[in-house]
Amino acid sequence: MCNVDYDIIIIGAGTAGLTAAIYGVRSGKSVLLMEEKMYGGQIINTPEVENYPGIESISGASFATNLYHQAKGLGAEYMTAQVKKIEDCGNTKKIVTDDHSYISRAVIIATGAKNRSLNLPNEKEMIGKGVSYCATCDGMFFRNKDVAVVGGGNTALEDAMFLSNYCSKVYIIHRRDTFRGESHLADTLREKENVEFVLDSVVEQLNGETMLESVQVRNKVQNKTRTIPVSGVFIAVGQVPDNGAFSDIVTLDDHGYILAGEDCKTSCEGIFVAGDCRTKTVRQLTTAASDGAVASLAACSYIDTKSRRERI
Repeated sequence: MCNVDYDIIIIGAGTAGLTAAIYGVRSGKSVLLMEEKMYGGQIINTPEVENYPGIESISGASFATNLYHQAKGLGAEYMTAQVKKIEDCGNTKKIVTDDHSYISRAVIIATGAKNRSLNLPNEKEMIGKGVSYCATCDGMFFRNKDVAVVGGGNTALEDAMFLSNYCSKVYIIHRRDTFRGESHLADTLREKENVEFVLDSVVEQLNGETMLESVQVRNKVQNKTRTIPVSGVFIAVGQVPDNGAFSDIVTLDDHGYILAGEDCKTSCEGIFVAGDCRTKTVRQLTTAASDGAVASLAACSYIDTKSRRERI
């Protein structure tokens, strides 16, 4: 049997992963958090969180930082690393990174999801040249300029709200005639003089040589195209899971999400999943934290049960 490095290794340090770490160390388990980029996940890009129970208002960055320090303070270890694959060794799991491998008794996958693109020909090339997926990160670069937000959910409406405070004009381009986001956000935006709704429309082209100069938009109902001069376009059309590295060890659905119910158990014994990367109906900050707690306690129960069996 391989020497065990940690009781639980958590892949991903967003709200779900950090919550799982807190519950894991509080249950007396050794925990390692692995994060490819920076701790916090998608919530760090939200300027104001007002829907988390018990917290009236807090920035997403502060919320994530508090979670991180809480997990670290309790004894969780943290590592910046990209996980290439997980190998099932029976009673243990091997987590393989670029330059090392680690053995744990249980694994929690909490990789979240990444921003969905528009799949336009020059979209990748224009990133940083007018194309962005994070209004709070890059919005200030477009102060007093015209910009567009693409999408119809809460993220798109929140992005537009944020940008409207700094930009001369904000176009909200949405493929339907109504928004999926909260109605009060849309109503507030309708009252702003520098916000224009471009509904029933899709972006077909990004124009510009070295920097974005305009977007070509087609109205699907009228089948007419329109060129809107903008210096920036902020894409907020949803997310896709980042579970490709685990497709050979856990079952994914047709959209790439890890199949798991509310017990957060995957198809592989000893591997659990938490947060936006699993199959679920509601993906919110509260449900990510809930998943983290459920997955961690399930992992602890799994480890304890295995240990008792080994002693018999």
